[in-house]
Amino acid sequence: MKSILLKEFGGVENLIIGETEKPKLKNDELLIQVKCYALNRADIIQRNGKYPPPPGDSEILGLEISGIVVEETQTNEKKFKVGDRVFGLVGGGAYGEYCSIAANQALHIPEHLSFEQAASIPEAWLTAYQALHLLSNFKKDESVLIHASASGVGTALIQLCKLAGITTIIGTVGSEDKGQFIKQLGATHAINYKTQDPFLPVVLDITSNKGVNVVFDYVGQQYWNQNLKALQLDGTMIIQGFLSGAIVTPGDIQPILSKRLTIKGSTLRNRDNQYKGNLVSEFAKLLPQFESGQLKPIIDSVFDYTEIQKAHKYLESNQNKGKVVIKSFNY
Repeated sequence: MKSILLKEFGGVENLIIGETEKPKLKNDELLIQVKCYALNRADIIQRNGKYPPPPGDSEILGLEISGIVVEETQTNEKKFKVGDRVFGLVGGGAYGEYCSIAANQALHIPEHLSFEQAASIPEAWLTAYQALHLLSNFKKDESVLIHASASGVGTALIQLCKLAGITTIIGTVGSEDKGQFIKQLGATHAINYKTQDPFLPVVLDITSNKGVNVVFDYVGQQYWNQNLKALQLDGTMIIQGFLSGAIVTPGDIQPILSKRLTIKGSTLRNRDNQYKGNLVSEFAKLLPQFESGQLKPIIDSVFDYTEIQKAHKYLESNQNKGKVVIKSFNY
């Protein structure tokens, strides 16, 4: 089959079109003819040799797909048949012409959603759903601070927080345009980190010096100390990335004790099959909200597979508002 392959670790010039073997299915897997896939920061990190796939998963890049079922090996409840339009989460392999997916991590594409829209949902929305509903200990009418809030995960989190009844949703962004964009999605406040640095005084002003209940962070080192000070008593911080680095020097842990803070690290890719299947089942309850338009997959741009190097460069430039989607070989 055709695939986007990685010649060697490093820059985008190492992403090439080549041939590789079609995936061989295991029990309870589907073979998908890939129509679209979406890019993730994890793809860039893996391309640079710093994020190997979990054992047994494909070495080919890509974590979320949409497409058509062409083969199935379901041994229990047969939810899918050949010809079904599906989307879902994979541990790797999305950049291929065909990709295998565990049946419990696939979902039927709602009728009104395109392949592009469906491909933009799985990794971003499941990551956001996990962070909010399984990890954050949030309560209705509380306050949250979302970093990188115009990203795929950020735009999903804003919508999920609004749906959950969180009343103060603060997002950090890199431009005034992105600030207006996240407010349209449901954020109550936008902080431009390029003109409002440090962000801590702004957060404290918005919250009348109380701080927020939850921080969702993808930045890491650069924001660590401010994040701790921005949390209120018994607050929670969910760490899902470290774009600015992982080593904090100097780091002040005093607020963790004095405020009784909870700090959780989370990834999704290396979770076991049962966990991811349960997460997908829980998230599936929200599909009616996608049908009604209450929740919206946010796509910034769509590239052809022949433009994969250009698409990676674009994602690395941090210009995107929402997801970057690729039309695959069989589109």
